[in-house]
Amino acid sequence: MTTEAKQDSPSSSPPLTERQEARRRRILHASAQLASRGGFDAVQMREVAEAAGVALGTLYRYFPSKVHLLVATMQDQLQRMHETLRKKPPAGDTPAQRVAETLMNTFRALQREPHLADAMVRALTFADRSVSPEVDTVSRLTTAIILDAMGLEDRPTQEQLSAVRVIEHTWHSALITWLSGRASIAQVKIDIETVCRLIDLTPPES
Repeated sequence: MTTEAKQDSPSSSPPLTERQEARRRRILHASAQLASRGGFDAVQMREVAEAAGVALGTLYRYFPSKVHLLVATMQDQLQRMHETLRKKPPAGDTPAQRVAETLMNTFRALQREPHLADAMVRALTFADRSVSPEVDTVSRLTTAIILDAMGLEDRPTQEQLSAVRVIEHTWHSALITWLSGRASIAQVKIDIETVCRLIDLTPPES
């Protein structure tokens, strides 16, 4: 990432001004809209800039490449899902059930926008080291969603965090196999519910 790009990056300091944040949100909205219609290939930087009402050079200062932009779009989608979770927590009796319910709800939200889901997952797959901060943020958001669903009030143990990482890997893999047509929603549900049982095998420290 260039120095110029870092100046407007949401992960850098100083934080974005209100005007910059509004511009960034317009860009992310335009990216999601284009991806929803035609997937990864439909997201062209010039078209994103036109739809968002910003100059092409401005867009590149915020997001140096299409991969940066689509990974940031996934961040935005996960943040929205996290907010929904906080407003309406899952109702399962056990942490494993709550996490499985949450991940399946998230999966179904992505299922409603398959082209967008495919674009975001492809961006994560194509991401190189320059996109590492954005990819790390996606991982942290996914972890936060799972921990919230577990209902943890205290700091998770290392065993619990290990279980969460395995669940994240399985969820991501299940998303890829579904998008490629190699797994049904029913199979995804079985895999998610199975891996979430790891949570019940990793009790908190006494």
